[in-house]
Amino acid sequence: MNCLCTAPHTRVTWLLIVFCLLSSSCSRTSPAPDGKESESVSKKEAPEKEGEKEKKDGDKSDEKPALLTMQEEAQKRAGVQTAPARISSMPDYLDLTGTVQPIESRIGHVRALARGRLEQVLVKIGEHVTAGQPVARFDNIEAGELSTQLSSAQSDLARLKIQEAAIARQSERNRRLVEIGAAAQKDLDASQAEQQCMAEAVRAQESAVAGLESRLKRFGVGDPASAQSSITVLRAPFAGVVLNIDSAPGAVIDSSNALLSIADLSSVYVEAQVYEKDMGRVRIGQAASITTDSYPGTRFAARVTSIGDRIDPQTRTTPVRCEVSNSDAKLKLDMFATVALPTSSRRRGLVVPTDAVQNLEGKQVVFVRHSPTQFEIRQVNPGRASGGMIEIASGLKEGEEVVTAGAFQVKSALLSKELGDKE
Repeated sequence: MNCLCTAPHTRVTWLLIVFCLLSSSCSRTSPAPDGKESESVSKKEAPEKEGEKEKKDGDKSDEKPALLTMQEEAQKRAGVQTAPARISSMPDYLDLTGTVQPIESRIGHVRALARGRLEQVLVKIGEHVTAGQPVARFDNIEAGELSTQLSSAQSDLARLKIQEAAIARQSERNRRLVEIGAAAQKDLDASQAEQQCMAEAVRAQESAVAGLESRLKRFGVGDPASAQSSITVLRAPFAGVVLNIDSAPGAVIDSSNALLSIADLSSVYVEAQVYEKDMGRVRIGQAASITTDSYPGTRFAARVTSIGDRIDPQTRTTPVRCEVSNSDAKLKLDMFATVALPTSSRRRGLVVPTDAVQNLEGKQVVFVRHSPTQFEIRQVNPGRASGGMIEIASGLKEGEEVVTAGAFQVKSALLSKELGDKE
């Protein structure tokens, strides 16, 4: 009985043990042969570590400044001198927006001096003309009449000269007859008086002819005897630009019609509007600086020539005109411009000498000394200039040594080096 009862119990116990062993072996991950599992895990984690490393390295790396090496002997030859950028007091400016306009006293209106018919306009709007250049031709009715009168006057003058010569010959005969006693003295006196009257008549006629020729010359008639003696040429009164043309060929014109307008743009106005609250900061004769978007970095010297006498009730502004030289014709009519007017108030800013700032490939740069023989090419954002100093808005710190004298020579050395490298 005892043997029969314990045997089944023992089998059940062994079955439970085997079941537990199988369960534990299934839940455990079997290791890959030769450690391949661990190798795959390490490979999976490796890219993340490398990426993080590159990111950290990228955050720490900065661009190296562009340096120019120039030996001390070369610096002496170029006259290179440096000075620290410093904080200084600069005048405050009033900025106004304006447009380029012609000066009224420099605008000429070409008109016909007499009534006639316009035949041809010889120029176009916007064309540059020189002083005395023909700009139009018209059939001058009065000039035609004057040509006829001149022809008649010249004929009368020729007739009077013939008569004068005949009277002179008669007077000479009477003088000889008086000398030999063949004629009375009164005959000689009468012939001499007649000769003198004829000379006066010739001089009067010559004066009339000269007057007619002068009138025709003012009309632009070159040869009164020609078939086109009534054709008058109108010429430019001075060198300038044709602003407008108000008549076309075939139109009947007279002295009241302005055929075209020519403006001398060697000097122009920049007209800006100043607000009522700023009127006290502007005065006639005040120096001004003109800048345009068309020529960045270029400043045109100007001067306030007039201030309006009336405030616009809508905008509460009045016009201010600044005259500026335009000999190189860079400023075009109606071009937008910025007018900077220095005021009595001042502010502090970082400044360097104006010669320290150089234009390099369209960028404003200064040369900062790094060592006795090395200079950094530093791009800066310059502001306004005053008294030989220019304000630096950004790109430079106080105390940094910049090249003040010889900066152009340093730039030339840099450009020649780059050209040599390219070759």
